[in-house]
Amino acid sequence: MTLKNRFKSIPSMRVSMNSKRLLTLFFVLHCSIFMSGCGVYSFTGTNLSPDIKTFSVLNFTMGTAGGPSDLPQRLTEELKEYFQRNTSLISQPGGGDLILEGSITGYDVLAAAPTANDQAGLNRLNVTVQVRYTNAKDETKNFDQSFTYYADFPQDQTLNQNEARLLPTIRENLVQQIFNKSAADW
Repeated sequence: MTLKNRFKSIPSMRVSMNSKRLLTLFFVLHCSIFMSGCGVYSFTGTNLSPDIKTFSVLNFTMGTAGGPSDLPQRLTEELKEYFQRNTSLISQPGGGDLILEGSITGYDVLAAAPTANDQAGLNRLNVTVQVRYTNAKDETKNFDQSFTYYADFPQDQTLNQNEARLLPTIRENLVQQIFNKSAADW
């Protein structure tokens, strides 16, 4: 290929580059119009009104016998952290636009997966939390609801042997359920 032939291909490359730029610009504009047409949108999946700026998670309480004494405090802190990580809301000690409060109402070990010998193949740690959610900007979103999650452990082991391993997973799932119901409106 001669030098002259190489220079002939440059204008076609320029057209190709301009076409790519136009296509990229069109795609960006199209996406921004599409997303703005959908109302309030967040990449974390929240469905909160833009006039909501603050949230408060009041200390959860232990409303049942059993369970570690720090369970309500850990649940409270993990819920606050989850909201801070997944929303742009500012945490307040009280009086936020969104208020979450509640109580641990169940901490039970139940038999799961029965065997032929009428014994449990697995034991199940079941934790239930009653949550009251108040949305100061839209009272139709308020709720008072129970959330439950569980984790199984072998029947030949005690709860004390498994509690420290199971509770982080249970708390994490409870926090996600509460967040999804309150902030994501699922």
